[in-house]
Amino acid sequence: MAIKQADVLTITSVKGGTGKTTNVLNIAGILSSEGKKVLIIDLDLYTGGITCALNINNDKDLFLLVNDMNNNKFDYLENYTIKYNDHIDVIAAPNDPRDAAKISPKYLSVVIAKAKMKYDVVLIDTNHLLTDNNLVIFDNSDEILYFITNDPLDLKNMKSMTSIFRDMEMENYKVILNNSLPKNKSIFNNYDIKTIIKSKVDYTLQPSLYEKNIDKYTLNGKIMFLEPNYIKNHRKDILSYQVFLNSLLKKKVKNHE
Repeated sequence: MAIKQADVLTITSVKGGTGKTTNVLNIAGILSSEGKKVLIIDLDLYTGGITCALNINNDKDLFLLVNDMNNNKFDYLENYTIKYNDHIDVIAAPNDPRDAAKISPKYLSVVIAKAKMKYDVVLIDTNHLLTDNNLVIFDNSDEILYFITNDPLDLKNMKSMTSIFRDMEMENYKVILNNSLPKNKSIFNNYDIKTIIKSKVDYTLQPSLYEKNIDKYTLNGKIMFLEPNYIKNHRKDILSYQVFLNSLLKKKVKNHE
């Protein structure tokens, strides 16, 4: 029996302020507009920006899920997800940051395995630290998307990360240059960036995607890439982003005897 499994995309960075979480939501928006069922897992455990950005109540979270697994109380994954719309669900980061350290990495593989059977795409938002939890997530990801900016510290850190990935013989990562941030620096060109980080830039978010009133979307719990007015003004760039994202999806099928 052939069973389709979700693609797992982990969105991360090598420092804060790269637009990572905003892009998790925008990617979810693009995929949901195609009719795909998407689960966002907020693994940025100490900050938990997803529920805040979507303006949804964090009445159940990843800690509750993992704690129930640990105590043999887990039943169905949907009892731990928060519905945003008909296509996007969220597993929230711990409501209490003190619970973040209680989440054992050994359960994360189980959570992902269960999510892969119920969704088309699983998006995981992480922090930029090489924690045990993040390493487990990397091992369970089909693609790891690193968001960087045109900033010397960012590029220096990305160079270190690509070196680590080469040592680990990991090739399932993509580098995305975010030029859509406010006051974006243009110190280096693409050739300079490639030379510094010892890796190519797989995709560039254009400055035209910058939204100066982004706070209004957050305050209203809206995803920019699902809003008609934003789509109308940025259709070409969103379509380009959509083509890139769909090139990452493998539509895997697992055979069960």
